[in-house]
Amino acid sequence: MAIKEPLTELPIRTAEKGFYRGFSIDVTVVSKIIISLLVVWCIVWPTQAGTILGNWNSVILANFAAWYIWAVAFFIIFCLGLAIWPTAGRMNLGLDGEKPEFSNFSWFSMMFGAGIGVGMLTWAVAEPVAHFGSNPETIQGLTTGGEADNVRMAYKWSFLHWGLGAWACYAVAGLSLAFFSYRRGLPLTIRSSLTPLFGKALSGNLGHLIDIVAVVATILGVAQTLGFGVEQFVAGLTRIGIGGLVEESGAATTFGIVVALLAIMGASTLSALSGVGKGIKWLSNINMVLSIILLGFFIIFGATWFGAQAMFVGLWDYLVALPEMSFNVFKSDGVDGSEAFLLAQWQGWWPVFYWAWWIAFAPFVGLFLARISRGRTIREFVLGAMIVPSLMCFVWFAWAGGTAIDLELNGEANGVIFDAANGDKIFAMTEFMLAPIAEALAWGMAMLIVVLLMTFLVTSADSAVLIVNTINAAGDEGPKARPHILFWGAALGLVVAGLLISGGTSAIQTAMVIGALPFSFVMVLMCLSMIKAIWNDGRREAMGVATTVPAE
Repeated sequence: MAIKEPLTELPIRTAEKGFYRGFSIDVTVVSKIIISLLVVWCIVWPTQAGTILGNWNSVILANFAAWYIWAVAFFIIFCLGLAIWPTAGRMNLGLDGEKPEFSNFSWFSMMFGAGIGVGMLTWAVAEPVAHFGSNPETIQGLTTGGEADNVRMAYKWSFLHWGLGAWACYAVAGLSLAFFSYRRGLPLTIRSSLTPLFGKALSGNLGHLIDIVAVVATILGVAQTLGFGVEQFVAGLTRIGIGGLVEESGAATTFGIVVALLAIMGASTLSALSGVGKGIKWLSNINMVLSIILLGFFIIFGATWFGAQAMFVGLWDYLVALPEMSFNVFKSDGVDGSEAFLLAQWQGWWPVFYWAWWIAFAPFVGLFLARISRGRTIREFVLGAMIVPSLMCFVWFAWAGGTAIDLELNGEANGVIFDAANGDKIFAMTEFMLAPIAEALAWGMAMLIVVLLMTFLVTSADSAVLIVNTINAAGDEGPKARPHILFWGAALGLVVAGLLISGGTSAIQTAMVIGALPFSFVMVLMCLSMIKAIWNDGRREAMGVATTVPAE
């Protein structure tokens, strides 16, 4: 039976003149309206917004927690399956014979920085500490929170949230975009990845809807990152001597939030206006140098041996428990305070939240991964984009978080680190370690972390602005009109501010979980679309039918 050549053209209507020249008006305007309404709602009616978002979140956790858990498990199986599948593994994410643009080192560095670099500064310390205090094993009475027998459990769950599951979400989006854009010559936008399922219908309203869902998910996913980052940035500014930014409880004041957002979004918008080749590249280089310095400090002067044990024993425990952790869904019995209730609540707070975060972040990171991975095989991409960044996360968690746990476990810190807010824990730990030696050293380390945090946040925000504009412009990666860059820079800052004002980081978390849900269905369709495309390409190759767009 004859098989047709793959679809290599997907026209997307864009404006030919005026303010929206080069942009899909359908996608851009609707996306702007949705985000603008969210901002106005959260700022003008913060109490109502916080209540309604909380109610929606409860409904989603009650009805879709299992969906999030199993969807991410499916993404891991899908990605590893492609690497093992001979037909898929050898396929080039580009034209046949095309070579990668970047060296392996540069490729890995950019992946890590784009994916979760900023999260390391908050969660590499805060998350192992949190799970050291409470996790499913402590709830079931199998281990004791805050005691030595719970260290391994703390790392098993930390590695789950930042390991293969996180990077599988990014890999699904990145693979799909690279495959259909660079092999098929289709626009570098989300709708292109579903062409084997829906064909030319994606040129119309169906395609517009998919791209709108991706834009909204991206804004909310990056807002989540910025929300945590803003609170940590305010904590850092307070540590280096700038007062009036936090309340007595340690939470950031509205004034502190505004100051931090003006600094971060102002710098990110300027960077986005300067383009990838200047601002983003320059900031990424600073990120890498400062990250190496900070991580080296924890490995050499922190809990070196404790961190090594946490790394290797935690990795073993994680791999052994991965199948169960990936598929097990805790069901609540509805009795407040019961073991089943607490387990389901914990899963909603941690795994479900993280899977939603990574899914919402996937259009942003996926499009970036696609751009830097052209010319690599699918097997290279899967193994490189899932395993190496996961190991880098584990290293950060082992030595940064391990140092915090070790200092508290042996009684030296006496609650100084554990009692600090999540964003302040890394500052509290470095101050505890260095202040007895010299106050100037503690201040200098706090300043280094603040600068590193600032560059990470700015890089995430300006990259998000440029990628949202790429989706809005039907996959065109060329220069964008300044007013649109300014709009999305301001919109991103206002989304963060509005959600923080209406309910703190929990409101951002809730909005992100809600926004990620529609895109999670798109990602499952991406997987099915890739399987169909690769299967048909194998048949095409056997029959001598072209599988890629002709080389220019």
